[in-house]
Parts: sequence; C-alpha cells; structure tokens
Amino acid sequence: MADFLQLLVVSAVMGASIFLALPVVLKKSMGSRTIAFLNAGAIGILIFLVGDVFSNASVIIFPNGYVGDRSAIALFLLGIVASFLVLFALERRSPDREQVRPASLALVVAFAIAFQNLTEGLVFGATWALGITGVLFVIFAGFFLQNVTEGFPIAAPFLGSDRPPVGLLASYFLLAGVPTVLGSAAGYYWNSPNLDVLFDALAIGAIVYAILPMIKMAFRPAETREETRTRQDLVYLGVIAGFAIGFLVNAI
Repeated sequence: MADFLQLLVVSAVMGASIFLALPVVLKKSMGSRTIAFLNAGAIGILIFLVGDVFSNASVIIFPNGYVGDRSAIALFLLGIVASFLVLFALERRSPDREQVRPASLALVVAFAIAFQNLTEGLVFGATWALGITGVLFVIFAGFFLQNVTEGFPIAAPFLGSDRPPVGLLASYFLLAGVPTVLGSAAGYYWNSPNLDVLFDALAIGAIVYAILPMIKMAFRPAETREETRTRQDLVYLGVIAGFAIGFLVNAI
C-alpha cells in the first residue's frame, strides 16, 4: 500500500509540472511580434507531440518493425478519426464557429494532452510495479520536463489577453495533468497495449484538430505588408524553435 501511495505522489508531481507554464501567459506586457513567435512555438511543440505520440504507439502497432498488427492499426485509425470528427461536430454546433475562441482552442489542446498523459501514466505505473529503479528515474525526468512544455500550448491561445482567465486556465491544466495520476494508478495494477494505442490515437486526432486553426491564426495578415512578412518569418522560426525544444526535452 505504501508503495502505491508513493507512486501516486510521484505521478502527481509529474502531472503538476504542467502548471510551470502558467506564468508565461500571465505576463501582459508582450508585443505582437513576441506573441506571434510564442504562438508559433506552441504549434511547433504540438507538431513534435504528434510525432512523439505516434512513435510510442508504433512500437505496439508494428511489433516486428515492418509487419503491422491489423487490429492495432484499425484501432489506431479509428481513434484518430473519431477524435477529430467528434471535435469537428461539436464546433459546427457552435453559433460563432467562424471565430476561433481562445477558451475553446485551449480546451481542445488540454483534452489532447490529457489523453497523452493518460498513456504516459499507464507506462509509468506499469514500470513502477516492476520496480526498475533506474528506468523509473529516466521516465520521471522525461515526463516531468515534457509536461512543462505541454502546458505552454494550452496557455498559448490566451497570450496577450488583458485579463487572462487564471481560474479557467488552471482548470484546463488540471484536466491535462490529472490523467497522469489516473494512468499511473491504473497501470500499477493493469495495463493494456490496446488502451495505449487508443489513447495515443485520441491524442493525435485532437492535436491535429487544434493545430489547424492555430496555423490559420498564425498566418493571418497584419496591417501592412512589411509587418505581415515579419510575422510570417517569426512563425517559421517559432515553429522550428518549439519543435526543437520538444525534441531536446524528450531526448534528455
């Protein structure tokens, strides 16, 4: 029992690390160029997460490296399509769907990261049950740092807001971080490769759905042609920077 309680505490620390990104969005004195660069960085992080999540699922989908498990492939594709279409259907029911609302976009990102953290929790809980101390430390460090970067895309839609909704953001961070604990608790007693594949697929579908409007917003025209070109340059640089940060954090 004590061992299980220790697992919950450690996984809670991993999940709570997502809150370290909150101070970024609370800073109000940001210029339009800084906001454009940071938003692009959030896109880069999400693009990296798509590749990272797929790499985790691919080990299960392609156990032999090239011959795929048909049932796992079908489950993976079904999860991606279902996640994307459910979000699409929900948005179409919104009366102001022509305008991207920061709260709605941040919620989609939070859901995507919640699914991904649920899978990470399952892996961590299963590893904890095996008692492999060295591997546990590496996994903890990786998941902790990755959660810090994952909090930023949730907060990014609110960058530059005069009154960022701190309470709403905190609830989104909880939504994304708590599944780490839930997954760890479940993985300690039971873990299923099919569940890992399904949650990874749901995460990818939601991330892709969130990235599309973020890219559209990033490339919206500015007041002048020169400012538009400058913003586009910042977007390209920000995406690469965000991707590089995600890669380096995952490589540590």
